[in-house]
Amino acid sequence: MLKAVEAGHIADQTHSVGVQLYAHKARAAARMGDSRLVRDSLDAGRARLDRLRRPNHPEHHFIIDPDKWDIYEMDAYRLLGDDERAAAHARSVIRISTGPDGTEISPMRAAEARLTLGVTAARTGDIEEAVSLGTASLAADRKSLPSLLLVANELDRELRSRYPRETASRDFHEEILTITRNATNPELPF
Repeated sequence: MLKAVEAGHIADQTHSVGVQLYAHKARAAARMGDSRLVRDSLDAGRARLDRLRRPNHPEHHFIIDPDKWDIYEMDAYRLLGDDERAAAHARSVIRISTGPDGTEISPMRAAEARLTLGVTAARTGDIEEAVSLGTASLAADRKSLPSLLLVANELDRELRSRYPRETASRDFHEEILTITRNATNPELPF
């Protein structure tokens, strides 16, 4: 993965895809537990993003804009286990994803941020908050289930490993299993 990222950087220096490659590098480094490489990758990605002009269509899935960058930092720090930084970025994502009237303008981003806050709550011993945030995230109106389930499964693993005997933990696990089954069998109602 890291070699592919470096090859991508050599091939492109002027588009937001290079920024996204730094985000992928940070996530890979987080999975390896390399905190220095995570920070270096995120710093380099942010520096490259700051050099690019603001996109005309930031809503495009493959365009990276400054508001999306918090999501990448949130993910990398959550995967690394740096709960303080992950939670700070998650709160920022929720703030950016919420309009002045309180309406969520980016419900998927907010849902993933709530799941991240759920993971950090589970790690700090607040099972009620973790399950509440996880359940609220899964109830979001608009869902991209594959990406949402990736983070929801992280929360599920944290809950089951830390609180295996708690009913709330088992109930959340059952909710994840039901959603997964329904996603693979679209005829079944949610």
